[in-house]
Amino acid sequence: MVDLSVKIGELNLQNPVLTASGTFGYGEEFSDFIDLNKLGGFIVKGTTLEPRQGNAYPRMVETPSGMLNAVGLQNKGVDYFIDTIYPRIKNYRTNIIVNVSGASIDDYIAVAEKLMPLPNIPAIEVNISCPNVKQGGMAFGTSPEGAAEVTRRLREVYKKTLIVKLSPNVTDISSIAKAVENVGADAISLVNTFMGMAIDVERRRPYLSTITGGLSGPAIRPIAVRMVWQAAHSVRIPVIGLGGIMNGRDALEFLMAGAKAIQIGTANFIDPAVTIKVVNELEDYCQRHGISDIKEIIGII
Repeated sequence: MVDLSVKIGELNLQNPVLTASGTFGYGEEFSDFIDLNKLGGFIVKGTTLEPRQGNAYPRMVETPSGMLNAVGLQNKGVDYFIDTIYPRIKNYRTNIIVNVSGASIDDYIAVAEKLMPLPNIPAIEVNISCPNVKQGGMAFGTSPEGAAEVTRRLREVYKKTLIVKLSPNVTDISSIAKAVENVGADAISLVNTFMGMAIDVERRRPYLSTITGGLSGPAIRPIAVRMVWQAAHSVRIPVIGLGGIMNGRDALEFLMAGAKAIQIGTANFIDPAVTIKVVNELEDYCQRHGISDIKEIIGII
């Protein structure tokens, strides 16, 4: 038997495979395809204080080795999650993590305070790629100061495991990672999507209604692995890696680069059972190489 367990903050994960927010709904949508209890955990879609309709269509488009999306954090708000979704998913025997988004620090705090009492939500993942409306739309996560401020304020009110999801659209990921570590983040996850654009040359207009959107999928994986490696060498807290993971070999790249766990996103749209396949592939790799504990290869690069 191979020990695939890892620890992120106070979370004990039976294996390092998580799902990426925005690609897995609320988990229950995938229950016909996989046993959710066999995952290290799953991260539900971005949750905001008030309901959001999201952006106008079209808001997704395929690109070479990836996709662009501009969904716009469509969700029915944190109260709907607490009243309607949480009762349906709370009994899964794995870690259920809520991704939290907001347009102001007060928004983040309000959502975190509402989630704090839920006994079966042991952690939140804070999306600091959101635009700060009080600073002209600049994302919280694009400066060490902005990233640190929202993390510090959340740390004051949220007492469970606090994961901060970093934006890759920065010049120095290490400084952002260290900034959130210094004010109390328990872990960081990276990368979020890269800003991209695609144009329909026949119609002579952008494919997306918002013109630009977030690029995900295999196209970003080499950059994501590099940024995870940089971040892991800059902080002492656990790093969760994501960005174009399609199979077990891809996941191993992130683990060897220093990630203690990984998230699978875009691949869920292609194969709804990919997460369980990756768990099995990680175990098979360890068995073939005589590795009894996955932690033996984490951060070996």
